[in-house]
Amino acid sequence: MAMQVGSGDAGGSRRGRRRRRNAPMNEINVTPMVDVMLVLLIIFMVAAPLLTVGVPIDLPETQAKALEGDTEPITISVNAAGEIFIQETPITIEEIVPKLEAIATSGYEERIYVRGDQDADYGTMMKLMGRISAAGFKRLGLVTLEERDS
Repeated sequence: MAMQVGSGDAGGSRRGRRRRRNAPMNEINVTPMVDVMLVLLIIFMVAAPLLTVGVPIDLPETQAKALEGDTEPITISVNAAGEIFIQETPITIEEIVPKLEAIATSGYEERIYVRGDQDADYGTMMKLMGRISAAGFKRLGLVTLEERDS
């Protein structure tokens, strides 16, 4: 009467295989996430240059170097027709000082860049800069394009 002790290969291995087949997968598939990130990267690379100030102005060219700064300046634009804009919002010259005082986060030390079309009236540009300076803003800059060699 010998009794054979089985190793469990016959019945146990089938159950083990079933368990492995139904076990949850412990790997994360990152391919869809990478695809989405690459699409977003391309979208932002295309859209970033379009996010600059939207008032179309033909800037004059100079040999001056670019100013360095760590914060976003307030941009005031004057187009060829003499219309004045803060960022992209049209404004009259009488409203310029109260608006600047309201939006200046660092008070009178706020950097203000004035973009003037090369065909804009010189008197309008000087009147605008005079009002800004008289209000107490001292960090004014004129925006130009870098001069190209012709």
